[in-house]
Amino acid sequence: MNRMENFGLTEACDKAHDLHILTPDLYDRWHASLDTRQQNWLNAQNFEAKPGTAICLPDYDGHIDWAFGIVDAPYIWDGAKLSSALPKAIWELQVYDSCIDRDQLGQLVLGWGLANYRFDRYRDKAKTPLNQLICPQTIPVSRLNGLLTGTYLCRDLINLPSNHLTPAELETAARQLAKTHQATFTSHEGDQLAEAFPAIHTVGRAAETGPRLIDLRWGNSGPKITLIGKGITFDSGGLDLKPSKAMEIMKKDMGGAAIVLGLAAALMTHGTNIQLRVLIAAAENAVSERAMRPLDIIDTRAGIKVEVGNTDAEGRLVLADAIDYAIEDEPDFMIDFATLTGAARVALGTELPALFANDQDTANSLIAASKRSADPLWQLPLFDDYDRHLDAGYAALSSTGLSGYGGAITAALFLRRFAGSANNWAHIDVMAWNLASRPGRPKGGEAMGLRAVFDYISTLAADS
Repeated sequence: MNRMENFGLTEACDKAHDLHILTPDLYDRWHASLDTRQQNWLNAQNFEAKPGTAICLPDYDGHIDWAFGIVDAPYIWDGAKLSSALPKAIWELQVYDSCIDRDQLGQLVLGWGLANYRFDRYRDKAKTPLNQLICPQTIPVSRLNGLLTGTYLCRDLINLPSNHLTPAELETAARQLAKTHQATFTSHEGDQLAEAFPAIHTVGRAAETGPRLIDLRWGNSGPKITLIGKGITFDSGGLDLKPSKAMEIMKKDMGGAAIVLGLAAALMTHGTNIQLRVLIAAAENAVSERAMRPLDIIDTRAGIKVEVGNTDAEGRLVLADAIDYAIEDEPDFMIDFATLTGAARVALGTELPALFANDQDTANSLIAASKRSADPLWQLPLFDDYDRHLDAGYAALSSTGLSGYGGAITAALFLRRFAGSANNWAHIDVMAWNLASRPGRPKGGEAMGLRAVFDYISTLAADS
């Protein structure tokens, strides 16, 4: 089986059924072009031409002859709906009257592939066969393969239970990705980590498996792009312990790390012309006699003393060290992903990640990319007036600030203290988890923001 067949995409096959694609506005003309038998069949099924719907038409022996589906923007999710709605078979797309262009067709096929994701490694039952679609020759395979590979990797990592994905095993996953793409790989841990990255060490020192800073580099031409991920493989909240219900899915607290590894996989598979660097601050926020305490004053790589406002606000601490390390390399663009605050979820819900950026042109371009890729982002402000709350700590820079309001903004402003205001830095506060299933978006780990940032970085590479 080639790699694309893992996503339900295959090469030409003489056993394929035609799947005709049309937009809702063309349905009446399409319906009138059918013979009376086919028209009667559709009328008997009470078929309505709604986006994402599909129906099979039988031959004279009652077997599937061909099918057609209705699609509209955003095509990616209609592609996912068609994959879920049609019976298992091999399908070949036929676009009616050139109603969608190549890019739209690519989005539709991408959605088909996303709908075929399954996380079933712990189930004993036989795997369900995938619905197969012949990949049109007009679609750039490297881009499609990259996005699907990256999304599947991200979802798999987030869905793994924390006893199977410790900081050490997250490092193994990153090391394997580096090996696959001949990237250089470095990991800092133990005494070396404690000296060079004291905030990461402080957050993770209470856990059975020690923390680490993972550093992957790939590419030697194009713009310098640095991706930074929060890799808290389980978040108990530390001594400020989370309630049991809030702790239930905290295996996803390494979602930022999973997204940047998935994004890196997509960019490398695609062969994007960039100098890529990936930094992951990996730790478990556990409870033991070595756990940090509220109002502890800890060191950071930047030399800034930080007063721990709440031990459950650990993500910004590990990111502070990683961001400070990243800017030493003077990247052209630096972005971090993190499941950072519940405040962002309160403001925007679970399906809309919050974007913060130093540069408004960068923010505008990321929002435009999110719209093109049907991967939503919403910009929240780096509101300077709230920066004063961080200086209201008892003895040092507060990690949380004293105000109970605007928590997502305060967290982003804390990170900006380490990123600096002049660097081209962006931060995405993301849920990284689907609470319920929809076509192409199964319940569980999700690569939110991956396609949007892939699109934006591809544009930077093309313009360089």
